[in-house]
Amino acid sequence: MRLLPAPAGSGIVFRRTDLDNFEIAATGRNVAKVSYATSLMRQGVLISTTEHLLSALIGMRIDNVIVEIDNLELPILDGSALPYVEAFLGAGIRTQRRRREYIRVLHPVEVREGDKFIGVYPGSGYQIHYTIDFPAPIGRLSTCVDLAATTYGTAIAPARTFGYKADEQRLRDMGLIRGAGPENAIILGKTGPENGPLRFPDEYVRHKVLDLIGDLALAGHRIEGRVVAERAGHAMHTALVSRLLKDRSAWELAREPIDAPVNEQPAPVESFASPALQGA
Repeated sequence: MRLLPAPAGSGIVFRRTDLDNFEIAATGRNVAKVSYATSLMRQGVLISTTEHLLSALIGMRIDNVIVEIDNLELPILDGSALPYVEAFLGAGIRTQRRRREYIRVLHPVEVREGDKFIGVYPGSGYQIHYTIDFPAPIGRLSTCVDLAATTYGTAIAPARTFGYKADEQRLRDMGLIRGAGPENAIILGKTGPENGPLRFPDEYVRHKVLDLIGDLALAGHRIEGRVVAERAGHAMHTALVSRLLKDRSAWELAREPIDAPVNEQPAPVESFASPALQGA
């Protein structure tokens, strides 16, 4: 995989170099199947597991980039977005002349599914309140972050994906998590993680925030507003994107002030011993 600079206004575009450089824009209209990961599709060409990279790009305020890959799935790396953040900073991030555009939420948009819920509301910054409720040993956890005030690379990017050991065979039989293992996911046994320690006491819910940021990137711009999620997941995240974009009265495109903050620094590499991003 290789990331290339793109002109201002280009947005995030995936390019399949194995298919004559076929391009798929990271936008809600290209969302394909959504289950344990988020996939994009255009004219039958698929890009799978986009959420971690998109989260890192939005979290680090990178708006324009071409992502070249030579297969249908992005690398899982260590199960977090930290290797991407480290690679961005290693390569350097350039400020472009054109002022950044973002989606300013004007009135509430919500998606409900039984006892699951996600909504976006007017507000300053990019605030996220996420609650999860999983079987033991996770239970119910909540967290609140504001990307305008929180260092994404320190507080969100290192949080890894997770799964239950008891579900492993069933998911593999479905053709899922084929590359998953203790090196790129938290594996949960009956009493806790089998490959601890955790990077944060609430790492599980922080990872859901990471996923949410990546999925909402499919709105095409970073959001200014407040997002509240209760037991949501990829399908509900992307459903919110679709509903928001369809309700043109619910938002407006605004331009960021010239003196807006620039990209942030991640936690030190040695803190989490994350693998380097190859070919980025």
